[in-house]
Amino acid sequence: MIRMIWFMLLVLLFSVSVSAQESNVLTVVAHDSFIYTEEVVDQFEAETGITVEVLRLGDAGTMLNQVILSKDNPLGDVIFGVDNTFLGRALEEDLFIPYASSALETVPEAFQLDPENRVTPIDFGDVCLNYDAAYFEAADLELPASLEDLTLPAYQDALVVQNPATSSPGLAFLLLTVAAFGDEGDYTYLDYWQDLIANGVTIAEDWTDAYYGEFSGVAGSGGTHPLVMSYASSPPAEVFFADPPVETAPTGAVVADGTCFRQIEFAGILRGTDNEAAAQQFIDFMLSREFQEDMPLQMFVFPVNAEAELPEVFAEHAAMPENPVTLDPAEIAANRDEWIQAWTETVLR
Repeated sequence: MIRMIWFMLLVLLFSVSVSAQESNVLTVVAHDSFIYTEEVVDQFEAETGITVEVLRLGDAGTMLNQVILSKDNPLGDVIFGVDNTFLGRALEEDLFIPYASSALETVPEAFQLDPENRVTPIDFGDVCLNYDAAYFEAADLELPASLEDLTLPAYQDALVVQNPATSSPGLAFLLLTVAAFGDEGDYTYLDYWQDLIANGVTIAEDWTDAYYGEFSGVAGSGGTHPLVMSYASSPPAEVFFADPPVETAPTGAVVADGTCFRQIEFAGILRGTDNEAAAQQFIDFMLSREFQEDMPLQMFVFPVNAEAELPEVFAEHAAMPENPVTLDPAEIAANRDEWIQAWTETVLR
């Protein structure tokens, strides 16, 4: 009898030990572009005893779809990479446990889009026109200063953009045109797109095809379009990865008023997690200066922590619009599918 009691106690202690070990593993669900310096996360693991595992699930839209479909049996503890174009949908699905990190004191209110703190802003970037500097210099051509300029004869056949149904920057550009021209009235965003078509705009399926296939500003691409929708942080990437090294970026970003759409990426604690305390620690860590200062040269985004310093190459070559365009996430959630469907029927058919 005594041996049986001891055996049961040992089984119980073993079970508790295994549970404790399992609770120290934190699964972060993210999009494929979630990149960081291993040493930075290693330091977090060493300080907290938490092991971080990352489950990458494709682009932001695909990732969110999978998280929604599995919300009753969550795929992880934390999700990273829901941006403001998908935020309204994510909040409607009640995916998150609210958490107000004390580190939000360092984050400007403009990035804190959810007053209930169901998600935490982590980084931001601006989708803007990028241009081939050599082309514009050789052609002695002024850069476009507005969306309307892109319909002028001077920029005929010059622009390549992405399909908003399959590309994040493509969706951002579509939302930019909706914000500028609206979807009702005498001249709507669809009328604007028809003018772009008449002026020879090219539609690529994704950012890679547009930037590395159609855009002429990237060495060896073979592209013929001197304008592409990309990011204001693309030029520093061209300098950082250049081989051989270059002093000046071969591309630039147009940051005139009304020509850039701001994307903000968020992290959230998934409802149903067994590791809420560890998830909170990881959210705090993502807002720390160590992680925030690592992001620019890993994911080529801007930190939301106002105290984080930018790497020199990023600060020198990245551009930031003074008045980026945004739309209410709830408005995007309510109309995204309709806008994309109308765009598809107008542009692709």
